This record gives sequence, structure tokens and C-alpha cells, in this order.
Amino acid sequence: MSQSVEISGVDTLAQELATIQQTGSKRIAILGSRHVPITHQKLIEIMTYALVLEGNRIVTSGATGTNSAAIRGAMRADPSLLTVILPQSLDRQPLESRKQLEQVMHLVENPESNNLSLSEASSLCNTEIISQCQQLICFAFHDSRTLLKTCQDAEDQRKLVTLFYFD
Repeated sequence: MSQSVEISGVDTLAQELATIQQTGSKRIAILGSRHVPITHQKLIEIMTYALVLEGNRIVTSGATGTNSAAIRGAMRADPSLLTVILPQSLDRQPLESRKQLEQVMHLVENPESNNLSLSEASSLCNTEIISQCQQLICFAFHDSRTLLKTCQDAEDQRKLVTLFYFD
């Protein structure tokens, strides 16, 4: 058992090293809580802006808070490098998000999930998002079950995961 843990740890370190050394663009998913202080949103926006300026493609969802900040940063740097995947159709998104989302070039709606709860639809959406990325950057609270499950799923798929906690 300890040998498999060591091998898994070595695999993870090798993957992290390969990702750090990779030149060229990566597909990076940025996900996180809706309930984010303005100062944290500004940091997420600046980080996303810098990632896009480096040529990285950003994939996120359309919620307020973290995702909205990531969208602002990517849109400022290069809107063509941003893909937003919604958990449901655009008309099911909060009014404050719709105006921003209508400006996104690569917007994917999931109207087939309109009959699901937002939590269930978000889980499916997050699964779709991580399937399209090489790396996940996530901003969550310790009790953010959906986001923490998404991080675990990404790790299980051998994606590089960076998880920041707000609390």
C-alpha cells in the first residue's frame, strides 16, 4: 500500500513538473465560490488577466463571484481565449450575470439541465469544464462540497489542481 502512495506522489510531482515546464498555452479552468469579497475578486481578475496574456485559454462557468471575476480578467486580456460553460441555459442565469455573459464569444449553454437543481446542474457543468482543461484553479471554502468534489474529480483525472481556501 505504501508503495502505491509513493508512486502516486511521484506521478503527481512529475505531472506538476511537466506542467510548469510546458511552454505554449494551456487550458486552465477557473472555478470558485459565488460568495467572494471584492478584494479577492480583484485578485482573481488580475490573475486571470495575466494567465490570458501568457496565451492560456480559460474555461469557467457563469456564476457571480469567482467566475465573474475570471471572466472580467479574460475579457480584458483577450476575449477569444475565454470559454464559459453554463450549468443551464442563459435565461436561467441571474440577471446580474446575463449582461456580462452576453458579451462572451464562446458561450456554451446546457438547457437540458434546466430541470435539475442548480447544485446538480453545477456538478455536471464542472465535470464538463474539467474534462476540457489541463489544470484547475479553484477558490473555495472548506464547506464548498460541490467545488471540493470537483477538485477531487480533477485530481482523479490527473489534472493539476491548485485549491485556494477563503476561510
